[in-house]
Amino acid sequence: MPQGNGSQGGNGGGYSYRSSGTNSQGNHYCSRDYGSSAPNPNSYHYSNTNGSYYYSNPNGSTYYANPNTGAANYNPPSNGKQ
Repeated sequence: MPQGNGSQGGNGGGYSYRSSGTNSQGNHYCSRDYGSSAPNPNSYHYSNTNGSYYYSNPNGSTYYANPNTGAANYNPPSNGKQ
């Protein structure tokens, strides 16, 4: 599997790609494996056809934004570390 460094929302560690593609609604997704030491080892993101996007980050935080409407929502990790 391809390897990488860094991430949106940051964990600082490397990752392996798990899968990526387009779901039945036409939204792009990408899933990554950050290993067992990450609070959320199976992180992923969606880029939606309406212009919005969603990240489930390796540090346990989540982020949603829709530039078309101005909506944005960040949920910090449950351990309080950002």
